[in-house]
Amino acid sequence: MFEGQPKGLFALALANTGERFGYYTMLAVFALFLRANYGLTPGTAGIIYSSFLMFVYFFPLFGGMLADKFGFGKMVTMGIIIMFLGYLLLSVPLGGDSFALSIMLVALIGIGFGTGLFKGNLQVMVGDLYNDPQYADKRDAGFSIFYMAINIGALFAPTAAIRVMEWAQQSLGVSENDSYHFAFAVACASLILSIAIYYLFRGTFRHVEGGKKKAGATAEADTLTPAETRERLIALLLVFGVVAFFWMSFHQNGLSLTYFANEFTEQSAEGVKALAFNVWNLVAIIFIVYAAFSLYHGTTAKSRGISVLVIIAALVFLFYNYGVLDGSVEVKAPIFQQFNPFYVVALTPVSLAIFGWLAAQNKEPKAPRKIAYGMIVAAIAFCLMLYASLTLPSPNEQAAMGDAAPRVSSYWLIMTYLVLTFGELLLSPMGISFVSKVAPPKYKGACMGGWFVSTAIGNQLVMVGGILWGDLPLWSVWAVFAGLCVLAALFMFFIMKRLEKVC
Repeated sequence: MFEGQPKGLFALALANTGERFGYYTMLAVFALFLRANYGLTPGTAGIIYSSFLMFVYFFPLFGGMLADKFGFGKMVTMGIIIMFLGYLLLSVPLGGDSFALSIMLVALIGIGFGTGLFKGNLQVMVGDLYNDPQYADKRDAGFSIFYMAINIGALFAPTAAIRVMEWAQQSLGVSENDSYHFAFAVACASLILSIAIYYLFRGTFRHVEGGKKKAGATAEADTLTPAETRERLIALLLVFGVVAFFWMSFHQNGLSLTYFANEFTEQSAEGVKALAFNVWNLVAIIFIVYAAFSLYHGTTAKSRGISVLVIIAALVFLFYNYGVLDGSVEVKAPIFQQFNPFYVVALTPVSLAIFGWLAAQNKEPKAPRKIAYGMIVAAIAFCLMLYASLTLPSPNEQAAMGDAAPRVSSYWLIMTYLVLTFGELLLSPMGISFVSKVAPPKYKGACMGGWFVSTAIGNQLVMVGGILWGDLPLWSVWAVFAGLCVLAALFMFFIMKRLEKVC
């Protein structure tokens, strides 16, 4: 899995891990913060939440254009600085009046613009590492590893947000509303770590930072006719249009799915289920998965022995934690957001193994087909939520019932995140790989920005989840997202020949 990859991949991945940890720590509690601190309705909070996500993924278009002219490395550094200032501003508790709301919006724009300079350009640099012929066949695997690193940061983010808020309330005596700002401050610290990693290991990827014309890129551009360039750009635009509907649905994890966790899901767990809400137990499972793969692929008795010891140690850790459980554990809504990154990290080697086996059989589907499959899987995830909600009242009816309102097992959300993650692994890293491969060289930064613009459009549409959250039957909310994913997948299959021609 990790063998034969360019060294720069791991440095860039770790730099991104730090930034993503801070971002997802903030995002884990942001929608709840908007409602608690400013007294906003679900729909209004949803509009602000989705607009922020839109800016985060729209600004990479401008970041890519600037990087095409001034270099990727300069934009990445500038982006980290601007993000830091935005998070710093967001970390200041100013209350819940209109002035505080205005300052928060300014901070969000700063974070969005800084992310636009950082996020897409870092991924273009990762893609350029594979322009070297010796790494060309490892591009998809490389982006899967890179995507896994993102989710390592995201895995710990919900727990960090909850623990920091609890510490601020219990040790410093701050109110719950003010404690949210301590969670936001975590992002500032994580960006310091991110920039430190970037410059400590800069020597492994300096050759892809850009800033001046590269002979290899010029030569590649000269091999494309205007018609070929146009065909590639059209193919990318078609994919961008489709994936917007995936992100519209997927990023309900921070909005309507979090509302569901807060209002409709059980608030405590016992026994084996309780283990799932401790992030360190999830880490132990990840160790078991990776050690099992190492055991299977091990070539020496020593490596296999180490793998067995890791598996035994992780199992002992899990059994011990189960044995010391005393009654039930509290389940807070933001904690559910740890399951998606956990599944990404745990399932990435499984995904790579499956596609590696298919490639050996000359049966591996191309990236566009994987994207279409990802849309179908996402639709299945929301069908699970639809089924779980058939007997539940509407959100407004639920609120009116108070303590007598029905709540469902947390397993529904845990399973939904599992299925959604399968869809994400098929779509997101493969989509980024597709863009880095198909984009005409002189438009690479702008094309990667285009991928993020499509994500931005989908993120803006996330607000639909908040708007629908009210008087409508709950099952119909999930039916909207399931239906859109199915329609998007059907369109992908309709244009599949055109997309696969440029791969």
